[in-house]
Amino acid sequence: MDIRHLAYFSEVAKHLSFSKAASALHISQPSISKVIKSIEEELGVPLFYRSTKQLELTDAGKAVLANAKHVLESFDNLTSELNDIMDIKKGEIRIGIPPIVGAAFYSKLIIQFKALYPAIDIILTEVGTKKIKQGIEDGSLDVGLICSFPVQNDGLEAIKLLEDPLMLLVHRDCDLAARQMVHITDVKNEPLILYRKDFSLHDRILEECRRNGFSPKVVCESSQKDFLIELVEAKLGVTFLPEKICREISNQEVVALPLQGAEINLELGLIWKKGRYLPYCVRRFIELTKQMS
Repeated sequence: MDIRHLAYFSEVAKHLSFSKAASALHISQPSISKVIKSIEEELGVPLFYRSTKQLELTDAGKAVLANAKHVLESFDNLTSELNDIMDIKKGEIRIGIPPIVGAAFYSKLIIQFKALYPAIDIILTEVGTKKIKQGIEDGSLDVGLICSFPVQNDGLEAIKLLEDPLMLLVHRDCDLAARQMVHITDVKNEPLILYRKDFSLHDRILEECRRNGFSPKVVCESSQKDFLIELVEAKLGVTFLPEKICREISNQEVVALPLQGAEINLELGLIWKKGRYLPYCVRRFIELTKQMS
């Protein structure tokens, strides 16, 4: 039995059909049937029930499949790592970033990484924290920048980058603008411009409002930082933004106010899938992130 035999067996188990597996592997059906029979003879147990129209795994077959997946995954990791060693300058990194804060907090790191590895492609996907976690889970993203920490998921690795308190952004003509500081309950009677539902800060802000005994009057939801600021400038309502972003706003029509009576922070972290093989370029990106955090 070798890696190729395990790959054939796994493909038959996937399709529960010799003909479909043969088609997927581009080999003849008699060849794949012969391989499965040789595995069964070597192990001394049948791997499939063949009495029905569709194949069905035996208990032994299920056990072999579970272990075959581990072996094939380890082999794939080995070949991937060898490819990395042979050609460490090429590759791509798929990064999920939240559109409201991603560029503001991460642009310097990306610029520095591109300077070190100009041939590595960086593919940015701008979505909320919840969708970033989904992308990490399903493998469509290598790493993700998220706005909630710590990560309550044993299947993820994470490093904390920073913690930035939210401030309340209001129009300069708003009654609150004259204050040095506002309380979370001051938002009760103000129309609130909120983050979209796929952003973790959406839930966090609503939870804090409920904890203080009220539900805010949400008039709009957005994922774009500049649009949030423009809506406040248009006197549509008030919004929350991280202090780092608020300090960089040059718009004279809006005022950023510190919050009291609430613990709402942007807790920025980088996540990736625990146990999954990471290409060299992704590992190097994580290392550089740790150095800058």
